[in-house]
Amino acid sequence: MHRYPDQDIAAIYRVIEQRRDMRHFLPDPVDPALLRRLLEAAHHAPSVGYMQPWRFIRIVDRDLRENIGKLVDAERLRTAEQLGERQAEFLRLKVEGIRDCGEVLVAALMDGRERHVFGRRTLPEMDLASVACAIQNLWLAARAEGLGLGWVSLFDPAALAALLGMPEGAKPIAVLCLGHVAEFYPQPMLEQEKWASRQPLEQLVFEDRWRDH
Repeated sequence: MHRYPDQDIAAIYRVIEQRRDMRHFLPDPVDPALLRRLLEAAHHAPSVGYMQPWRFIRIVDRDLRENIGKLVDAERLRTAEQLGERQAEFLRLKVEGIRDCGEVLVAALMDGRERHVFGRRTLPEMDLASVACAIQNLWLAARAEGLGLGWVSLFDPAALAALLGMPEGAKPIAVLCLGHVAEFYPQPMLEQEKWASRQPLEQLVFEDRWRDH
């Protein structure tokens, strides 16, 4: 009785499988009504204690977007320094589309989170999990609408928080590049570029207790 029609179920599985972390974008603008729908999808995410800890900052100022790009550029180089023999390989990867995409959003944790104890007394990081759920909702809805989204985590959180005038206690989690794309990658980009491969599910699902391979 509660099951969706077969075609709806197939569409849900298809959008999950075809979601991609996009780095290449077209500069075409995103329709404001569509952006609103995507943010509504994000806002329907589950959250611990129904605290809804997500905050989204839409970056409309081009100079501010460029400054965010510079923060990412700086962290990209610092990350490369830590990668040893893979440094050159990493630097060849395109890791963001901040200057190219139609929209840039910064997803952040709210301030004053210490007031929310429900579900967080022993697992305070559940607020972060809630924001991740909101981002995933946005990501899947964007893919269904034919838009690409890329999650950028290469930045200094304190520097980005200062740049955006965030209050004490708030924390940026992701720079999200959103926009039209010429095509979606046929497989995850890092797999396509031979950076990493998907692990077999059988190695990640245990029964009753932890199992080492």
